[in-house]
Amino acid sequence: MRFSTVAGRFVLVDGDRALDVAAASAGLLPADAIAALQRWDDVLAWAPGADWSASVTVSADQFGPPVPAPRQVFAIALNYAPHAAEAGFEPPAEPLVFTKFPSCITGPVTVVELPEGNVDWEIEVVAVIGRGGYRIPREQAWDAVAGLTLGQDLSERVLQLTGKPPQFSLAKSHPGFGPVGPVAVTPDEFDERSDLGFESSIDGEVIQSGRTSEMIFGVDELIARLSAVCRLLPGDLIFTGTPEGVGNRRSPQRFLQPGETLVSRLEGVGELRQSFVAG
Repeated sequence: MRFSTVAGRFVLVDGDRALDVAAASAGLLPADAIAALQRWDDVLAWAPGADWSASVTVSADQFGPPVPAPRQVFAIALNYAPHAAEAGFEPPAEPLVFTKFPSCITGPVTVVELPEGNVDWEIEVVAVIGRGGYRIPREQAWDAVAGLTLGQDLSERVLQLTGKPPQFSLAKSHPGFGPVGPVAVTPDEFDERSDLGFESSIDGEVIQSGRTSEMIFGVDELIARLSAVCRLLPGDLIFTGTPEGVGNRRSPQRFLQPGETLVSRLEGVGELRQSFVAG
């Protein structure tokens, strides 16, 4: 099953067709994404028999993020060994966790104003929490996941690296710095949910690629470790880390410029497209 939002309302998606869940269920299910995820088992039970006669055709730029206003956004640093190496670090023994503030979350097709500084790219697979919970055992962790989607952890590196300790969360939360989507896909839809390929490009030049099987801490382990401390809530997002190829570790360094377009793709999910303009 594939889900997202259109005009802020929770929808199921099949190809280029979207079905408004609240309208199609005659109000039995909510229009709000978090409210729908709070009733995730009800959504899963209803969806197979849903009447798609009222579905509408949607274009890529009509999708919002699968969860427009998550209450918690977790992000994991250095979760791919080659990225840790290019950053000059040993692979971490424990997940390195920060947050992106929820106001930065946007849909899949956006125009981003570049703030002062050096704005970098970080393609990431994002887990959308459904049932959630506290102290979730690793063997039950996938049951907490409503879907997997695609994200970009856009990062302004000057502010990020200012101070000791640095300003990770603030520098990664400018407006538009958390594009997500276009849909979230339930884990059962993938042939191998722990081995998904993804890549990003700038104006056609591939800059990053990887597979989720290369993560140091997989989705299930991240959920177990995060929920050991924080109760995971329906609609929470977990940005699971980026592979090698970020701009500030290149020689010479390279950062996003006005007029460029960043395209990111995740197999089985779809595409993000960010165009950049001067702030």
